[in-house]
Amino acid sequence: MRAALLTVTDVSRTFGEREALRTVDLEIAAGERVALLGPNGSGKSTLLRIACGRDRPTTGSVEFDGEPMSEDDARVRARVAVVGDALSCYPDLTVRQHLELVATAHGVPVREIDRLLREQRLTDHADSLPGALSSGQLQAMLLASALLRPRDLLVLDEPEQRLDPGARARLADVLRAEGDNGIAVLFATHHRELARAAHRVILLEDGAVVADGSPDEVFTEAGA
Repeated sequence: MRAALLTVTDVSRTFGEREALRTVDLEIAAGERVALLGPNGSGKSTLLRIACGRDRPTTGSVEFDGEPMSEDDARVRARVAVVGDALSCYPDLTVRQHLELVATAHGVPVREIDRLLREQRLTDHADSLPGALSSGQLQAMLLASALLRPRDLLVLDEPEQRLDPGARARLADVLRAEGDNGIAVLFATHHRELARAAHRVILLEDGAVVADGSPDEVFTEAGA
């Protein structure tokens, strides 16, 4: 058994009187891919925010590589990549300029930008502003920004949103490649086919874990 890179222990989260998460435990090792599956309101996004240090649990703890997880920790910022949403874009920067900003911040060779533009089908849109992109192209830019930087843990919240079936299939290949390269991957999704790119699937309902196992095990237990 490999040592856990990310450890979530007895985590719960309440917002006023609403219990968004109910005593969740989770461990992810380097190279392991874990999918969070469940309907809207099941707690997937809340768990992701806590897992990457963007929110604090009401009870319980989160550790990254043996130390408390915090988004303010320089070690976490250097090793954890998060695929955000459109609000994390700069409206006056082109696609290429967004990637150049990430490359400069993390000391990544600029030549890697052209590779990711090709892989994410963005070469013809490199000089476009976010407002001129389709929703799928915008999602591809956000993914490219995360894949450009160094990372030991990749966290994605419903990355399949706004993607067509072909783009979702390419995304599944990207997630598998990340794990094969030793990067831990934690992602939330509504799509069971994308969840099959994970080693483990955690099924959430009303903030509680109702199933945890391989995709086949969880889908069989869920009657799918």
